[in-house]
Amino acid sequence: MDTAIQTAPRKKRALSCIQPTGIPTLGNYLGAMRNWVNMQDDFECAFAVADLHAITVRQDAAQFRRQIYEMFSLLLAIGLDPEKSLLFVQSQVPAHSEMAWLLACHTQFGELSRMTQFKDKSANHADNINLGLFAYPSLMASDILLYQPDYVPVGADQKQHVELTRDIAERFNNIHGKVFTVPEPYIMKSGARVRSLQDPTKKMSKSDENQNAYISLKDDPDAIRRKFKRAVTDSEARVYYGEGKDGVNNLMEIYSSVTGKTMEEIESEFEGRGYGDFKAAVAEAVIDVLRPIQQRFDQLMKDKGYLERMMKQGAERASAVSRRTLDKALKKMGFVLV
Repeated sequence: MDTAIQTAPRKKRALSCIQPTGIPTLGNYLGAMRNWVNMQDDFECAFAVADLHAITVRQDAAQFRRQIYEMFSLLLAIGLDPEKSLLFVQSQVPAHSEMAWLLACHTQFGELSRMTQFKDKSANHADNINLGLFAYPSLMASDILLYQPDYVPVGADQKQHVELTRDIAERFNNIHGKVFTVPEPYIMKSGARVRSLQDPTKKMSKSDENQNAYISLKDDPDAIRRKFKRAVTDSEARVYYGEGKDGVNNLMEIYSSVTGKTMEEIESEFEGRGYGDFKAAVAEAVIDVLRPIQQRFDQLMKDKGYLERMMKQGAERASAVSRRTLDKALKKMGFVLV
């Protein structure tokens, strides 16, 4: 009798981080966060609230603390499961800051100066162009490499960050010997590209000065109905997907994403009906998708004790994983560990 134990192949690892700089939009959810939930069954996942990254811009302490709780709650509310995935707050795991310094010393000035996010934020915050804003990619690289992921789920516009992380990892490995898994960007093609409701040539953003341009995951039903009612369309008053119909295309993509209907099915459903009916239907479909998330979020925010227990549990697990990688890197570099 063959008593050999058959072991299943290890799942590929994936890691994603999100800053606690306000409640995400419908675009963030449909484009990325919903896919994180689905990835939990196929990957060994880690998810972090990247609060250290948020302080490259000045934060009000009380508001910042609340936003950390809110983001952690929201990750639970959308369906991230601490039993399936590693879920933690970045600042509660000291290895991130320690590794960031090691990797900063393996990151070139020219590489950092070419990062588009540094250029954009420098232009928007000219009175606070700080070292952290310039060097944040080394912290981002530490966030990723500490957990040895095979993949980093990103949008196409964030691929540059993963490419720099790969360069840093390869440089370190070549100098000191193999420490880091060199991760691949995981472009989530199935994620919806949700555009601004007021300017559908731009992506939906929570930093948009026009609040009618985006749907927040915390918006109540009346706010959602009002924003979709005011959404930019065109004068044709016919629902179909086509060139030059950016506003209607955007609404159709949102409706398709939350209902699962194809563009052809949507066109058939609204044949002979005006934009008023269409906008109302999109609003109600979005309300239905967000309702259970909002209800769970409200429950969680009323139980700070539970949230802090989950944070502590996640931080302890993340510290155990990240410390192994950090200690290996320190030893390879010649540091004395006691």
